Amino acid sequence: MSDFLVDNKGFFGRYGGAYVPEILYKCVHELQDAYLPIIESKEFRDEYHQLLRDYVGRPSPLYEARRMSSKYGCRLFLKREDLNHTGAHKINNTIGQILLARRMGKTRITAETGAGQHGVATATVCALMGMQCEVFMGQTDVQRQHTNVERMRMLGATVHPVTTGNMTLSDACSEAIRDWCSHPADTYYLVGSTMGPHPYPDIVARMQSVISEEIKWQLLEKTGRDYPDYLVACVGGGSNAAGTIYHYVDDDRVKIVLAEAGGHGTDTAYTAATIHCGTEGIIHGARTLVMQTDDGQIKEAFTISAGLDYPGIGPMHANMADKGREQVLAVNDDEAIYAGYELTRMEGIIPAIESAHAVAALGKMHFKPQDVVVLTVSGRGDKDVETYLNNKPMAKEYGNF
Repeated sequence: MSDFLVDNKGFFGRYGGAYVPEILYKCVHELQDAYLPIIESKEFRDEYHQLLRDYVGRPSPLYEARRMSSKYGCRLFLKREDLNHTGAHKINNTIGQILLARRMGKTRITAETGAGQHGVATATVCALMGMQCEVFMGQTDVQRQHTNVERMRMLGATVHPVTTGNMTLSDACSEAIRDWCSHPADTYYLVGSTMGPHPYPDIVARMQSVISEEIKWQLLEKTGRDYPDYLVACVGGGSNAAGTIYHYVDDDRVKIVLAEAGGHGTDTAYTAATIHCGTEGIIHGARTLVMQTDDGQIKEAFTISAGLDYPGIGPMHANMADKGREQVLAVNDDEAIYAGYELTRMEGIIPAIESAHAVAALGKMHFKPQDVVVLTVSGRGDKDVETYLNNKPMAKEYGNF
């Protein structure tokens, strides 16, 4: 058994588990008992892969970014999750979980969202399957991701602005769980990242593992070997990062570098860099690393990126960081904005601000010319254009905007 994947008790090392209120105990255990027999069945896998191919548009391309490669002195390949239907990696997971929910007889779907991409992906698959969809989104994110809110509503979802806390992703998660407590019988809570009570971190990692599954054969075609020297991705809850690394976690030839949101800096109160600043605790049903006060109160996360604005980290990544399998870099807001403009101007690809954090990590790394580097562009930047424009001074080196 891998040291880095879930064990049969729902833990990644000492992180994970299911810490849920009594009213959800039956629901969570029902899901624990049901998910593996369903998702490992031939019928599920056939339908899942057919939808990934014909509806999502997979495989997503692995593109050799030649200008960026020249700048950073390596062979840089971009895994283009931004080209999926709905514009991000999130659809890989929602397609799988909606099929799971349907096979479990659930009729009502709830979800949390920060940047809105998971909300859009959930609303999309609910429209596809004709299921009721309720999305919880912090009021702060409703304002800064207005386009995605309207996309969800067009798709038939009810969007619930959350006005508690700092009105971002963590608060949306809390409200989604409260709703699930009120409707345990007919509702499936469709979690968007590798967080929450077991089995969600494992479910989401498995659904996203199609990313690294494709990287293996795409790299073999392009380089003659099926592994890179480096894998790079952004990490908040951890879903695109988990998908990027899933088939390489036990391959010591591959270095894993993740970029979390530093906000204004890890030495300030305005950060979302959980691995740098967090301590062991429980958040949204799992034991993991959490940004918290000395008496266990959750601190507010801060970052320009709505999708990374979470005061915890998925237990898979907490364990891997603990064991030194992942190198995690903190990328501040100004560095992410600059990197987003850099990829835009050098390769003609506007990344989501979440993905721009991964691009910014390249400037903190040192490569040899023969190094093969795969970086996952987890989403496209359409949703973030206003944020980029409002923060142009952070990228002033790129001149005339």
